[in-house]
Amino acid sequence: EVQLVESGGGLVQPGGSLRLSCLASGFTFSDYAMSWFRQAPGKGLEWISTINRLGGIRQYADSVKGRFRISRDNAKNTLYLQMNSLKPEDTAVYYCTQSGVTPRGQGTQVTVSS
Repeated sequence: EVQLVESGGGLVQPGGSLRLSCLASGFTFSDYAMSWFRQAPGKGLEWISTINRLGGIRQYADSVKGRFRISRDNAKNTLYLQMNSLKPEDTAVYYCTQSGVTPRGQGTQVTVSS
């Protein structure tokens, strides 16, 4: 069974940083490109970033480009999202998923507020 467990969210002030993690199990992690999505209160799911299987190709939504960085450690079956220069509009529940698959996990809440 595919399991993706996100962690690392929390409350942070504008301009601050957080690092999200996603621990994968139940499939061969290194065989899949992986993505981060988020869902803000009252809004739909937004794609944020994708990384290919070996980590050499990264893509970002314009809304986070230059501030967020996706990475992965295939030896640890873990996906990361380093988030810098956070803004109130980054407040959302963040999800990881295999690329092309709708997020199904519980996600991790990120709240950016002073």
